[in-house]
Amino acid sequence: MYWTTRGVDVPVGFDDMLDGWVNIDARERALGVEEATPILIDPAGRIDPRLAKFLRRSRFAFLAEGTRRSYVKDYRLFFTFLWGRGKYWDQADYDDIDDYEAWRRRSADNPRPIGGAKWARELAAFRLLFDWAVDSGAVERSPVATHAVRRRDGTVVEVAANRPKDVRVANVKWVTPRTYRLWRDIGLRGYSSDGLPESGWRGRNDGRNAAFADLLFDSGLRLREGGCLLTVEVPVPMIGQVYCEGSVAAAIAKRRERSFYVPASTLSAIAGYIATTRRGAIGRAQRAGRYEQLAGKLIVTTAAAGQRRLAWEDGLARRGEFPVTTIDERQRRRLFVQGDEGLEPLQLWLTDGGLPMDYRSWDAVFAAANARCLRWGKPISITPHSCRHSFALKMLVTLQRGLDSRYGLDKDDRDHLRSVYGNAFTLVKDLLGHRSEQTTRDIYLEPLNGLRLGMILDGSDDLSTILARVAAATDRVLDIGPDEDEP
Repeated sequence: MYWTTRGVDVPVGFDDMLDGWVNIDARERALGVEEATPILIDPAGRIDPRLAKFLRRSRFAFLAEGTRRSYVKDYRLFFTFLWGRGKYWDQADYDDIDDYEAWRRRSADNPRPIGGAKWARELAAFRLLFDWAVDSGAVERSPVATHAVRRRDGTVVEVAANRPKDVRVANVKWVTPRTYRLWRDIGLRGYSSDGLPESGWRGRNDGRNAAFADLLFDSGLRLREGGCLLTVEVPVPMIGQVYCEGSVAAAIAKRRERSFYVPASTLSAIAGYIATTRRGAIGRAQRAGRYEQLAGKLIVTTAAAGQRRLAWEDGLARRGEFPVTTIDERQRRRLFVQGDEGLEPLQLWLTDGGLPMDYRSWDAVFAAANARCLRWGKPISITPHSCRHSFALKMLVTLQRGLDSRYGLDKDDRDHLRSVYGNAFTLVKDLLGHRSEQTTRDIYLEPLNGLRLGMILDGSDDLSTILARVAAATDRVLDIGPDEDEP
């Protein structure tokens, strides 16, 4: 499996065959092959033109980037399974799907069996491919068996016969704000469990890491949304503002452009990172000449905070412009501006060497912080996505208390006026960028399922006390203080 790219120089004079592909970028554009299009090559070294068309022209091409990456890996593994049976992908039948499910989920020969949620995603990937293959005439019948199911509203839908019944909607722990702060200080900032800076701590990027984690925890941004921000997309707080509004570009959001809100205090930490850690990394890269050596970079000629369009020119003196909301994560790593000391990346988060970070690198940063907390006797495990879940829970409680205060509701009123609760859930849905309020309720606010908010919110306690009460009512919420162990 390979992925197409742009702006990579083809060596000339090394091989006659390579010499014929010097203009590969132009040829791919002419065929409608976009950057980061997957290429599947079978064990015999062949590319199936039908699969190539599916990967660049079907509904697959319009999926979110993360979904495309997951689906194409699912295809590669299933096709490898079929190849071992002496079959090509277009020869798969019902028995192959049944046997593949048995191997993926239950076989003792599979060292890494998967759960229901993962299998449900793989089935969705297979249905997308084989439904297209049937419509295009590549196969006569899809190997994914389906049957009709009538919904509660009377509508009838086709569902996969192999759909799992053990799908768990969430596999994450929520954390309270004080638990998060303890994790951040120990895991990312080099503090000891007693709240003092550890002697000998050498965390060159602790300011960057803490600022990024705060951004996710305080805004509810997804990992890709927060990890791909450009400096011109960071909100600029006005005097007296407590929360500031920013915009997530459609190209890095899950579905569409949306707004997000972040505390001014979090933006202050980001500004500190920009002025210190980030500036130092850029200086080291400039002195080493790293930016000049990069191929395919675009020099942005007009860049200012809040700007909606960026004008650019490349190394071949070609010029253009594009809306900020259409710039995807690969293009963002190619954007540079001319600073006082030379070229500088436009992407916000940089590596220690001054290069734009791949947003997926943050998983390793969080894992290292988890390991450090464990060494200090604080078994707190946080991921970028659990920051988003925890933000949802924190904001529901905060918004609910605000609504109660505004409308003067007491405990009895809350039990009867469910519409007020609906308003709070709707606000959290909008903050997270969800289309469905049910997703917000069932997945991101799952710890409250079965709990009566009226029993948790009595209007007299502060946020930390209320969330501690939620944690006491469900083991899905982790609440650990500096002098406590996991309950």
